[in-house]
Amino acid sequence: MEAKQLKWFYLLLLSLIWGSSFILIKRGLVGLTAVQVGSIRIIFAGLFLLIVGFSSLKKISAHQWKFVALTSFFGTFIPAFFFAIAETQVDSSIVAILNSLTPLNTLVLGIIFFGIQFQKRQVLGVFIGLIGCLLLVLNGSSGSSGQNYYYLILVVIATLCYAINVNLIKKYLSDLNSLSITTGNFAVLFLPALIILSTTDFTRKIHLETTHYSVLFVMILGVLGTGIANVLFFKLIQMSSPVFATSVTYLIPIVAFFWGLLDNEMLTPIQFFGAFIILIGVYLSAKK
Repeated sequence: MEAKQLKWFYLLLLSLIWGSSFILIKRGLVGLTAVQVGSIRIIFAGLFLLIVGFSSLKKISAHQWKFVALTSFFGTFIPAFFFAIAETQVDSSIVAILNSLTPLNTLVLGIIFFGIQFQKRQVLGVFIGLIGCLLLVLNGSSGSSGQNYYYLILVVIATLCYAINVNLIKKYLSDLNSLSITTGNFAVLFLPALIILSTTDFTRKIHLETTHYSVLFVMILGVLGTGIANVLFFKLIQMSSPVFATSVTYLIPIVAFFWGLLDNEMLTPIQFFGAFIILIGVYLSAKK
């Protein structure tokens, strides 16, 4: 398969995997706390990657480890916990839609800190995306009972972390293969995740049936939605551009929305409109 076709294949595959991640987080939260979901997700992803990619760690040079550690913190550690915490208060489909801000943030941070060239149309896209974001959040906070839309601030922070992550990889780790980067990330995070999990009440409720089911969903999330998906994503960053790679978030809300429908989630008309505006802004910011 040619590189141009391959990058679109990766993009579609990642949209299916990550679009399903939000419902897996929601299922994990049935029997686990948000902190437990985040830490167990990292642990399962780390176990999988250290088994299949341990030998790839030797390709990481001494001076690259600091960037591997930074990308693990911004690209996995913070988002894994922040998304789980946000979904304790907000529907998974709403969280997935707001995740679409990632390409906008990638562009903004790339311009400010990483020297990415930009056009006026892309700046317009950023502002349009922010308008859509405000519509989505403000309408939800005023009209949705039982949901606290202030928790979406955590999602915005997570998208900023993703944006930092992809710019770091493109600028400092382009010469390192994707399996080495991903395995290195989880080699750094594995022990901290274990320590965090040990501070919770996980061992006291591990015998419960609901906990078993939740752990199963988080295991799928960790291995497929974090471990395998990150290898594909880092490969996509290296073969395309940071903004193209993060444009996977155009498609993630579509997949997540259909999962949400199956789980009795529904958006208001204004939220649909806000989501549409966000996607327009993302499209303008990423279009060459």
